Amino acid sequence: MATALSEEELDNEDYYSLLNVRREASSEELKAAYRRLCMLYHPDKHRDPELKSQAERLFNLVHQAYEVLSDPQTRAIYDIYGQRGLEMEGWEVVERRRTPAEIREEYERLQREREERRLQQRTNPKGTISVGVDATDLFDRYDEEYEDVSGSGFPQIEINKMHISQSIELEFGAGDLQGPLFGLKLFRNLTPRCFVTTNCALQFSSRGIRPGLTTVLARNLDKNTVGYLQWRWGIQSAMNTSIVRDTKTSHFTVALQLGIPHSFALISYQHKFQDDDQTRVKGSLKAGFFGTVVEYGAERKISRHSVLGAVVSIGVPQGVSLKVKLNRASQTYFFPIHLTDQLLPSAVFYATVGPLVVYFAMHRLIIKPYLRAQKEKELEKQRESAASDILQKQQEAEAAVRLMQESVRRIIEAEESKMGLIIVNAWYGKFVNDKSKKNEKVKVIDVTVPLQCLVKDSKLILTEASKAGLPGFYDPCVGEEKNLKVLYQFRGVLHQVMVLDSEALRIPKQSHRIDTDG
Repeated sequence: MATALSEEELDNEDYYSLLNVRREASSEELKAAYRRLCMLYHPDKHRDPELKSQAERLFNLVHQAYEVLSDPQTRAIYDIYGQRGLEMEGWEVVERRRTPAEIREEYERLQREREERRLQQRTNPKGTISVGVDATDLFDRYDEEYEDVSGSGFPQIEINKMHISQSIELEFGAGDLQGPLFGLKLFRNLTPRCFVTTNCALQFSSRGIRPGLTTVLARNLDKNTVGYLQWRWGIQSAMNTSIVRDTKTSHFTVALQLGIPHSFALISYQHKFQDDDQTRVKGSLKAGFFGTVVEYGAERKISRHSVLGAVVSIGVPQGVSLKVKLNRASQTYFFPIHLTDQLLPSAVFYATVGPLVVYFAMHRLIIKPYLRAQKEKELEKQRESAASDILQKQQEAEAAVRLMQESVRRIIEAEESKMGLIIVNAWYGKFVNDKSKKNEKVKVIDVTVPLQCLVKDSKLILTEASKAGLPGFYDPCVGEEKNLKVLYQFRGVLHQVMVLDSEALRIPKQSHRIDTDG
């Protein structure tokens, strides 16, 4: 199965894989791996100008990997954010005795500052389009009232309101029945854990200009919890306080509002599934002077930049509504559909089941085939753009193999003298074992020499990381699943094993032995 390429796959060296050490490796393990590779790639060991140049490049790369991983601070940054994290401006002013958690917080601060600088150079407009639909005729009809009305056999569905807004730092809205809206938003950090936002608005209507002011004061109570105080002045003045707790798997909100004309209490919960589609299910209960409303729904990512959601709202005296929302990049499309003014079980049933049936039908017949085609196109495009990088990696791997030849010859002689571990053949890449995929092309490279070079004291240990980063290896099929297949001899007996790309490997093992009996 093909997978999309990340930029890290093309740009970042895996330092742990290069040194062939565990991510939890101690300083002694790092030093031993570093010394071993330095002895192999030291430029002074090679007289041929071409080999000397290749050895110098590999020697410098190994030295760079060791420098990063041997320093606790840079290692913590690399472990969290990879090579891109090390390139972030501002690390030179960070105290060197900070913990990984403190480094993560500092990185996020620097990243926010970089994003703010970007925003100063360009604007990032956001827009919302809301279309209200009145579908009460589907459920609230009375046949006796329509008996003598021409054309009453078909329910009438109407668009009863529409609102469009666009904002950068200023906000402009139009299309609402209350008239156009002009607003200005301001944001300010008061302390590292406290900030305030202010929104000044002017509503233009037939009754004149209605000013409004909303101020929100927020404070981070802990890593995942934020407390809010909101004041709103204008035609509908109110004071609102809420606590929001957002974690990796859930989002919880409790709020209380006192105001004119509405005062209410709200509690809501959202569960986040840890799947590729970022599925979320949510429910809420809201009770106040206006009545009581229960809402439940779900949202799911349908493409890289699009999220589709639906919420069923059941209230007294509001009735039953279905709210459909599509977020596409920075644009939001909102469709509130009012189904009935009464609490009808049939309306609740269709509001719940209808969107599910439509979604799964569209996902199977339209969305899934489209995403599959887009993924294949993207993968092919990335392969083409990465072709030069892959060719360079191949040349570097071949150069590393040439540098290993003398060391491998000595290792084989030593292992043969004690009937130790000899790598007979080793292949890395895409193997096609499934008969249903017999038309797919096998893409493997010979890695016998690089693996034999890693043998020490009749043992070969590979850590839990992609093998493409090992010296003498490269990725022959970028974006596709890979395996490592090894045929080796130990104590004069043949053994064979195949492991996944990122799976750890330790040989020899009795379970790898090839049974030649019978």
